[in-house]
Amino acid sequence: MFLGTHSPRLDEKGRIILPAKFREELSDGLVLTRGQERCIYVFSQREFERIHEQMRQAPISSRQARDYSRVFLSGASDEVPDKQGRVTIPAALRTYAGLDRELAVIGAGTRAEIWDAQAWADYLEEKEHSFSDTDDAIPGIF
Repeated sequence: MFLGTHSPRLDEKGRIILPAKFREELSDGLVLTRGQERCIYVFSQREFERIHEQMRQAPISSRQARDYSRVFLSGASDEVPDKQGRVTIPAALRTYAGLDRELAVIGAGTRAEIWDAQAWADYLEEKEHSFSDTDDAIPGIF
């Protein structure tokens, strides 16, 4: 499970050193793809295959399912970390997420997310208020 917030830096070659806590789960391979809110989703190969199988169950007649699959899968890149735990983030994904040198890598349960550090700080500041004000049960959580 991916948990916590980490602050790695993007090097000049577009590589990131994966947080040590995430390396074992991602050592056999991972998939980077466009995430919602302009971040990059990081899935283990096994989790990505599970999600892809769920996506395949959606009817091809559903425009929303086709649109989502196209955006999600066309941005996907399978990677294998090197011995130092580094992985290259493709240029198109770096541009999509607006990544600069300073990053925030957060654990989101079954996936990790890579954010530009300032974008993450802005997002968190905005969402913490609604997080604190949540009174109602959230489906699937409470």
